[in-house]
Amino acid sequence: MEDPAPSRGPGPRFPSALTILAIVTVAVWILAFVIPSGTYDRNADGAPVEGTYHRVDSGQSFVDRLNDLFLSPVNGLYGIQDARTGQVGPSLAGELYGSAGVFLFVLAIGAFITVVFATGALDRGIGLLAHRLRARGALLIAGVMTVFSVLGTVEGFAEETLGFYGLIVPLMLALGYDRLVATGTIIVGAGIGVLCSTVNPFATGVASSAAGISLGDGIVLRFVMWVALTAVSILYVVHYARRVQRDPSRSLSGFLPGDREQAEAEADPAGGGPPELTRTHQVVLTLLTLVFAFMIFSVVPWSSALTGRADATPYGWELGWSFPQLAALFLVAAVLVGVAARLGEAALSSTIIQGAADFISPALVIVLARGVTVIMNNARITDTVLHSIEGAVRGAPSALFAVLVFVVNLPLAFLIPSTSGHATLAMPILAPLADFAGVSRAVVVTAWQAASGWMNLWVPTTAVTIGGVALAKVGYNKYLRFVAPLLAILFVLICAFVAVGAAFT
Repeated sequence: MEDPAPSRGPGPRFPSALTILAIVTVAVWILAFVIPSGTYDRNADGAPVEGTYHRVDSGQSFVDRLNDLFLSPVNGLYGIQDARTGQVGPSLAGELYGSAGVFLFVLAIGAFITVVFATGALDRGIGLLAHRLRARGALLIAGVMTVFSVLGTVEGFAEETLGFYGLIVPLMLALGYDRLVATGTIIVGAGIGVLCSTVNPFATGVASSAAGISLGDGIVLRFVMWVALTAVSILYVVHYARRVQRDPSRSLSGFLPGDREQAEAEADPAGGGPPELTRTHQVVLTLLTLVFAFMIFSVVPWSSALTGRADATPYGWELGWSFPQLAALFLVAAVLVGVAARLGEAALSSTIIQGAADFISPALVIVLARGVTVIMNNARITDTVLHSIEGAVRGAPSALFAVLVFVVNLPLAFLIPSTSGHATLAMPILAPLADFAGVSRAVVVTAWQAASGWMNLWVPTTAVTIGGVALAKVGYNKYLRFVAPLLAILFVLICAFVAVGAAFT
């Protein structure tokens, strides 16, 4: 899931994504008085034409600008862009500029995921997998990391992993591993999936929408990258686990009193296994798999993916779905799962409402971030910012440009902990830059989400990381020592993947 909460431990708290975006909104509004207005000529597709930037008068009075600041959240949700003037407002006539479609989609997928968890099927399925592989350590690590990585790459599964430490930690200790093995299995497993998001709606979906491309664009590169980085991460954790198993003194975290003696009893206190999957659980897991498989099928531009030509004519069976259809899909799927699990009308209704409520935070983040772009658009400074960086990418090799996109987004990912907020803010600038550099916008989306995912594997401002090490009873400094070599390996591999992806597009 997206937008992990900041740590609530002792000491000063990192501001929430909503607070950061509120500050950014005011800061950008003030800067719009200083940054000169300008624009590019546009081609038939609406993309800026390189070298055509020129200064213009924004035509806005102080009252107009104040009105934009006041209405920025409203415009971020359902602002309409006037086709003639390019201005955005809630009562204009033209195309939807706000993020209402993405907003509803986030609430719909929140409802679906919450209903799935309410059935207990996903928890039971992962628990059963871990129990059946408990006697084969390397296979257990690989199995759990793969499941978490799959869930991360298709739906941003991250915060949900916090509920599995009570199961995974005793199992790993019983096999002669330390608590860092359990921590790495969970955090790295899910984190790599999110880093290489193929169709994750909170990362790839929001970024693709902001970049003006399909959710399925670039899925081949992201899939190959996901397979490779997941395999590398599993090998890394397994290598450390075997080292600790052979020589416990080489553990980076050490062992707490009772870890070595009592773990076996904690892992399986009754001598038996967890309850088997019921028929209902099996049906729910099947529906879950089918829904996400159908989502992938519905958004992939199959003609382009199979022929390698961006302008290929779509096949007759391609759906070409976007956020409105996907929102409807997940709302219907939530009802189907609830009916299959026999939750009852009252329980199903309340669970859907609760699920949408739980996801209102990331949905609002998207709205606020879009509101910032409206302020920049109406003040006509977006193209000025774009022009200021145009010279840096003009003539740069496409591979170098893709790597720079990844590197530049690393500090931004720290400052803006919301993946969807980060995407909505950055993509209006990064996507046109890709056009200037002759690089596919899909590669820019991949480089951006890799930066966000790489940072979230270790930054202490996310509940997934800081909450995970707390639940595993592992020092944060010890986790950093454990994950640092892997971060270096991933950094090099990501740069290689985005560079190759840019070169071939």
